[in-house]
Amino acid sequence: MVQEYPDPGHGTLPAKDVGRLLLRCADRPGLVAAVSAFLADAGANIVSLDQHATQQSGGTFMQRTIFHLPGLTAVRDELERDFAAQVAARFDMDFRLTEAAKPKRVAIMASTEDHCLLDLLWRNRRGELDMAVVMVISNHPDLADQVRPFSVPFLHVPATKHIREQAEQRQLELLKGNVDLVVLARYMQILTPRFIDEVGCPLINIHHSFLPAFIGAAPYRRAKERGVKLVGATAHYVTEDLDEGPIIEQDVVRVGHRHDVADLRRLGADVERLVLSRAVLWHCEDRIIRYGNQTVVF
Repeated sequence: MVQEYPDPGHGTLPAKDVGRLLLRCADRPGLVAAVSAFLADAGANIVSLDQHATQQSGGTFMQRTIFHLPGLTAVRDELERDFAAQVAARFDMDFRLTEAAKPKRVAIMASTEDHCLLDLLWRNRRGELDMAVVMVISNHPDLADQVRPFSVPFLHVPATKHIREQAEQRQLELLKGNVDLVVLARYMQILTPRFIDEVGCPLINIHHSFLPAFIGAAPYRRAKERGVKLVGATAHYVTEDLDEGPIIEQDVVRVGHRHDVADLRRLGADVERLVLSRAVLWHCEDRIIRYGNQTVVF
């Protein structure tokens, strides 16, 4: 299957002194020129620039700009303040400025299924996912031995619906202010609106189907009973509406009548790994801009 998605872009450009500027605002003439002129005046060289407008006129404008600026780390805060005052305020922009050389600090939450968790840790160790995994939090102790070889702290925080408040309070103590992203790698507990509001960073979840198909228990058995011909997975940002958050990535694999439930579960796990790793990669490379309940992935 040919993937019509962004090239991860690894290879030639050193991360040092490379900045990423993402922005979103109401579309109007002069936006690209204003951003380009600001960066040029700051001494930056634009390496790549991707943009999208939701309509030919009167829509929402989004842009991702990669630039090189010698000594970026030393001037980053001043550059951000100047951009906010000189450009963002003028056009009422939401924007984010990051340094490519500073990987996102990521926490992974899991339960007892290991396929997504271990895949993320393995890709990170191989250098395929540029992130710093600072902890794994699980409501079961089962995966501790499997995480240990990756030298990542494994924190067991028991969580059930009966002790959810206490569990989330402990999780928040561990996460707030310490991570840039939380990945739910088959974490099988519902998160409360309070947790989502207070954690202070985005959360990405993986779901075992094209939403909203086969929500709930035993999805692959139910899929087999329906005689499905495609097994899929969806990675999305977490909102208070559970599995209704903005979709980042989806994929499918074709199945047939000869596949039993175990086959569907195995094939589904393969798709889940791929879809989640892509979503996490694109987030960590600042390729995603959210608007409404949708995403643009550059």
